[in-house]
Amino acid sequence: MGSSKLGTDERPLWVAIIGAGPAAYFTAEALFKQEELNVRVDMFNRLPTPYGLVRDGVAPDHQSIKAVTRKFEKISHDPRFRYFGNVTIGEDIHRDDLLEIYDQVVYAVGTPADKQMGIPGEDLEGSHSATEFVWWYNGHPDFTDCEFDLSAERAVVVGIGNVALDVARILASSPEALGTTDIADHALEALRSSRVREIVVLGRRGPAQAAFTSVELKEFGQLEGAGVAVDPADLELDEESKRLVEEQRAVRRNCELLEGYASGGAPSDGGRTVEFRFLVSPVEMIGDEAGRLEAVRIERNRLTKMEDGSMRPRGTGEYDEIEAGLVFRSIGYRGVPLPDVPFHDRWGIIPNEAGRVVDEDGTRYPREYVSGWCKRGPSGVIGTNKPDAAETAAAMIEDAASIAGELPEGRSAKAVEELLVERCVDYVTFEDWEMLDEFELSRGEAEGRPRVKVCHVDEMLEVIHAGRARRDAAAEPERSVGVAD
Repeated sequence: MGSSKLGTDERPLWVAIIGAGPAAYFTAEALFKQEELNVRVDMFNRLPTPYGLVRDGVAPDHQSIKAVTRKFEKISHDPRFRYFGNVTIGEDIHRDDLLEIYDQVVYAVGTPADKQMGIPGEDLEGSHSATEFVWWYNGHPDFTDCEFDLSAERAVVVGIGNVALDVARILASSPEALGTTDIADHALEALRSSRVREIVVLGRRGPAQAAFTSVELKEFGQLEGAGVAVDPADLELDEESKRLVEEQRAVRRNCELLEGYASGGAPSDGGRTVEFRFLVSPVEMIGDEAGRLEAVRIERNRLTKMEDGSMRPRGTGEYDEIEAGLVFRSIGYRGVPLPDVPFHDRWGIIPNEAGRVVDEDGTRYPREYVSGWCKRGPSGVIGTNKPDAAETAAAMIEDAASIAGELPEGRSAKAVEELLVERCVDYVTFEDWEMLDEFELSRGEAEGRPRVKVCHVDEMLEVIHAGRARRDAAAEPERSVGVAD
């Protein structure tokens, strides 16, 4: 057993990436772009389906955003890349296994848990996280069987970011419009019978501090059968907010759109209405004797400038109540610990230095790295993960020189496959995923939709197993053509 420089033809750099969303793919891309680096990437994902939030988080009426998967497909077809779906880290394969087989391991698992408001009544029936709703209508297998009571006439969305606007827009969209998207069938059926007619979006800060983009906000003016309501008084800005409007084009555009909605007046055609309210914070969820949500108590805020220059909301002691039978909170996300991997509970991320995993005391975990939201927290859009991944890849390449480069005893390209087979793991390759992808696309084509998703893991595996059988049969030239099934 000899040693040589890592990343060469004689001794490729072996990398495992945990997760299959944008951060994972951008990390693989950054490594593959190094022309003088011979690298092999194996990507592991808990679900059979790749692409993470692009499949399970991007709103179904935002098909153009999902076009990034074409780049991911190209990466997946690179001969240096392998995909292992339906593999759970900590159950099917463990951290120690990965460190034994691979030179470096990258965690790119996102921040799948949502933050709570921490107010009385938050657990009442009818109070949900936006994450649950988003994954439900996108067909995430873990949330396909969730139920949301859409019989209430008013729903409240707490939060003023793009995810909050996605939730409000889906609730306000016509079933006919949603029926042309790849929204999950179970969600489309439920939304067809929805009685929600008013959606109130609450922001604890002012319009100048809103986290949504103008592209998302503009879409509300284009919804069929729905209108937008904004109280002009909510758009009166303090001096610091006025400065933001003058200096930042994105802030100015948001405020211009809101002013346009406010000047149009509240819609009165009997359709759905989305109302934006600013400088208010929920302080209590109020329920009936049966524990069902009836109203949200809110407090009026004012903005206070902090020492760091940021504007923070402070309660004024003025309260109001909004009758509502449904609430979705969209106030941020946090990571979930992976077995045996350091985790900063307060920050909700894997602690790191420029992508190198450390514990809370700053001690390095050699050969372990992190990328994406579980590295920096839930911020930015899909493209924000690209420079983030490049930073992590740069650290990996720099560190590769210090790894001994000795092949572990008996290791080969088939080591991980053999381990998974030994543990009876029905892992999914990228070729397998393409069979499922083709199945979903063909169902969608028949209905005039982008795709019709398969939303349960067992059903996904049934489609894949059938595809494998057809592939294997086609590879057997001796098979009789006319034999009955």
